[in-house]
Amino acid sequence: MAGFRDEDKRHFPLQDIKSVVELFRSQLSCSVEPNLALLSVTLGYIENVLTNNRALNKVDSGANLEPIFPVVELAPVEALYHKFVCQIKGSVDLSQFTHGVATRDLVKKVSDVIWSSLSRSYHTDRAHLQSLYSYLTGNRLDCFGVAFAVVAACQVLGYKDVHLALSEDHAWVTFGDKGAETAEVTWHGKGNEDKRGQPISVGVAEKSWLYLYGFPVQCTRSMEVAAMVSAINPSIDSHTDSIEMASLQQELLWLLYDMGHLRKYPMALGNLADLEEIDPTPDKPPPIQLFHEGIHAGKVYYNNQHVYPYTYLGSHHYRRGQFKDALHCWAQAANVIRSYNYNREDEEIYKEFLEIAHELIPNMLKSVSLSALHSPALSPASSTDDSSEKSNGRSTPVSVPLSPLLNDPECFAYLLQLYDGICQWEEGSSTPVLHIGWAKHIVQSINSFSPQVRSKLNILLIGDQGEVIKDEEEEEEEEKEKDKDESKTEEKEEPKKGRGRGSKGSRAVAKGKGEKNGVVLKGKEAKGKADSQSRQEHSGNTRLTNETLLSTIESLASKVDPDSQNEAPHPNIADLAAKCGENILNPEYLLGGLERSCSPFATRTADSRPDVSEFLSQRSNGNPFPGMTMESVLKAESPAEMAFQTSQGQGEATSRGNAAPVLGTTEDDKFKVPMPPLPIVKFASAKMKGLKELLTSTGKLNASAIKLQLTAQSQVQVVKRSRMSGDFDYGSSRRRPRRE
Repeated sequence: MAGFRDEDKRHFPLQDIKSVVELFRSQLSCSVEPNLALLSVTLGYIENVLTNNRALNKVDSGANLEPIFPVVELAPVEALYHKFVCQIKGSVDLSQFTHGVATRDLVKKVSDVIWSSLSRSYHTDRAHLQSLYSYLTGNRLDCFGVAFAVVAACQVLGYKDVHLALSEDHAWVTFGDKGAETAEVTWHGKGNEDKRGQPISVGVAEKSWLYLYGFPVQCTRSMEVAAMVSAINPSIDSHTDSIEMASLQQELLWLLYDMGHLRKYPMALGNLADLEEIDPTPDKPPPIQLFHEGIHAGKVYYNNQHVYPYTYLGSHHYRRGQFKDALHCWAQAANVIRSYNYNREDEEIYKEFLEIAHELIPNMLKSVSLSALHSPALSPASSTDDSSEKSNGRSTPVSVPLSPLLNDPECFAYLLQLYDGICQWEEGSSTPVLHIGWAKHIVQSINSFSPQVRSKLNILLIGDQGEVIKDEEEEEEEEKEKDKDESKTEEKEEPKKGRGRGSKGSRAVAKGKGEKNGVVLKGKEAKGKADSQSRQEHSGNTRLTNETLLSTIESLASKVDPDSQNEAPHPNIADLAAKCGENILNPEYLLGGLERSCSPFATRTADSRPDVSEFLSQRSNGNPFPGMTMESVLKAESPAEMAFQTSQGQGEATSRGNAAPVLGTTEDDKFKVPMPPLPIVKFASAKMKGLKELLTSTGKLNASAIKLQLTAQSQVQVVKRSRMSGDFDYGSSRRRPRRE
């Protein structure tokens, strides 16, 4: 075992943060493995002085806390260390177990020793109970502290194969060859179920988030030191943190980071990033890089089964006002949680998503709505697409301006992706997730987006195997598109068929020359006959094309009104024809009639519109609506709209100049502006699939139907219980401290 060496004793007394960092550096860089018991006792001693004792003094004196750092002498640390060693060695008879590799019986025996010595009269979810100092001075440990104490005790007994395994809210141990065996050694939550010695395979099979689908952080000795440092809780009370304790934790995490021991530890990277956000360290990576390193570690080493790296980054963006990025991170967190089944032991991650959906998102949407009301840059008429609501085919301006966040379909897509992940988390679970409180907040959040924004999504329904499921309407649309494509193909092939029928004589000639009495010619003779045949077919096709063009022109000429051909041309036509090559014609002058007083070559503003009566009185080649197709005439709802569409089309045509028409396009297609692609949302949960039509409708949101769909078979009501001030829960020591 790694004992209390003389080299370690030379670091005492510890008088400042630097001396503590040097002690840890010495332990991490020496040839033997770090002494977990020694380091845990030392950190626990410092944390107790800087947090628990100062909380009592603050209550007594009521004065402000002054920066201090305790002087850690060798004697108390050495005494507590030897007490732990004697207790473990005196309680475990090693003659009953094999040496070298631990067994399940040994692990259970050690955990029984730790459990039997714990006090039964304390709250296991209180803060500052994770170190061996708390165990040796008060016989109190939290669930993480018990697991860590078992690993430290096995190290004292000389078993190097017993290591700590950490999920995002639980801890157990691995042992045996290459850590293949697992064993429960502690409790979880508020229950004291006796699972000691049992493998975690049952929890993994149930797809519980508590066991991360079998992808926990499997620690080495150095990573166990990182877990010890990451578990430090600098809270003095619910409103105050110890600056010295937080600074010590930050320095130790940077030491471990620089030595490469945090590379596979996403939660420790998130804790370090949170500390850097409060007090940045010069010449160190910024917090955003650390958050992304935690996400990268979860993807590379743990099959993207960790949720907290995304919620860490989402909270970071939320605190900085980067709400779209926060929504994106929370949607990614929901994509991870969807692969699990919810049960009562997943209380902590449930609280995390409950806070996001019930507090952070509503506060975010309320904040951006208020900022939009007070911002002069945003007005109801700032966007013709997003500031109007269609009702019965008419456009009605919205009285309240929308912020860029509420006008962004991508943000709405992220919101729906978050709810879809939570709904799928509930599917197949023994315990429901969504209750009426969830449904109310979800409806309020969705209703913050206008119907136009909600309709700008491409929602795909995903099956159990990841395939895209198409509903009846999409299948009908695809059939219509196929029919259109087939009709266009047939129209293109008709001239070819005509050319084939027109070259019947040439085919007959070719047959006569290429065959003699039904016998196919061979060799050079057949080749020469084939070349002659192809030349004749080409000439026949050319003649057919000319004939087709002539017939088309004649058919178009026959449709022109004969009365309009006999009318005398207007006297201004000659002048226009002479000068149109030098200047751009005025569309308004042409549209309003040649007798108008406006200049025929003056530029037309975009806001001017022609007179409706004069527009309807014009005739052009038998068409009373020049510049419009029959389809646009049928779609127009009023003469004014037809006049505006025609003038708009002529203005676009003038600005384009004499651009050559594209083959295979109609006259309307030339003026269509390509629309940006719609954000894609994939619904995999049954509840969100059933809400597809309601969420994308352009009318008023049907809140009752949405609530009924979301709370189907999940009628669970959360009861808020009051907590006494003396029993304040400072939160799990291994989770990030919440900051408002």
